[in-house]
Amino acid sequence: MKRTIRADDSAKRTYDAYAPAYDDFNHRYMYERWTGRLLAAAEDAGLEGDRLLDVGCGTGLSFISMLDRGWRVTACDISPEMLDLARAKVGGAAELLRADMRDLPMLGQFDLAWAVNDAVNYLLTEEELEATLTGMRRNLAPEGIVLFDLNTLATYRTFFSSECVVEVNGRRLVWQGQMSAAEVSPGSISEARFEATGEEVLTHVHRQRHFTEEEVLAAIDAADLRCLDVLGELGGNLEHGVDDELHTKAVYLCAL
Repeated sequence: MKRTIRADDSAKRTYDAYAPAYDDFNHRYMYERWTGRLLAAAEDAGLEGDRLLDVGCGTGLSFISMLDRGWRVTACDISPEMLDLARAKVGGAAELLRADMRDLPMLGQFDLAWAVNDAVNYLLTEEELEATLTGMRRNLAPEGIVLFDLNTLATYRTFFSSECVVEVNGRRLVWQGQMSAAEVSPGSISEARFEATGEEVLTHVHRQRHFTEEEVLAAIDAADLRCLDVLGELGGNLEHGVDDELHTKAVYLCAL
């Protein structure tokens, strides 16, 4: 049966609009270091091989450093605008495909399947999370690792509850959280408004859900995966265990 991407998709609309400003807004973020830390965590969990499936790849910041490390990369995203920017960077060095993470087609057998840098937080229900993890599991080699990260309460009570302004390349990019810290609770949905001053076409809203560890572990189990480890991120470093009010991200590692 042919798979179709859902037309009424807020994440697609958000990232199509966000694409022209994404790299500028994130220009200070050290993706090579972050992907290196994630790769080291996967290796500690038993990862072997060099085939990566990057789910929700955006403009390629989550996989370009993996190409540099010699990995064979297949990457997908729901936004054709983001994929066009990724393709302009890497040409044919990676296989890039449009796909909805909630309905992943069979793309191969991968040693590492990951969805990082907020991608999974754009899922708004536990059912969507389970469907995404099930699709990643279907694309996993027998000894492969599934890895994904999620924002914590600490992130939603800060980044989604404040203003962040980035001025770069003659542009003024403004992220404005729409929540107060007091409104953020386990399982809540947070919103932020993004605009490039003077570039009205880029104005859009980001909508993300917080998932509790209990909800995530239940979705992992429902997807017929085993949780190998849960790590908390703080200042770019990873620690075993997650304090939802201290760490800024939770990183989950799973296997068949």
